[in-house]
Amino acid sequence: MSHDVVSVELTQSPTELYKILKFEGLVASGAQAKQAIADGLVLVNGETETRKRKKIIAGDQIQFLDTVLAIS
Repeated sequence: MSHDVVSVELTQSPTELYKILKFEGLVASGAQAKQAIADGLVLVNGETETRKRKKIIAGDQIQFLDTVLAIS
């Protein structure tokens, strides 16, 4: 299974996980982002992350469906 890897540069660090999903257009809204995280559909650094407000910093990697976000 191949994943699209997208490089994301944070303008503000740390940034909350759900905001990154929304800003990158992976979900339509913050509410959808929070639901996807709560449902266990999001991986941070290879592990399922269920905290919507998990602080994401440079070097982290987020995976949602077929997309991997490399955070810098």
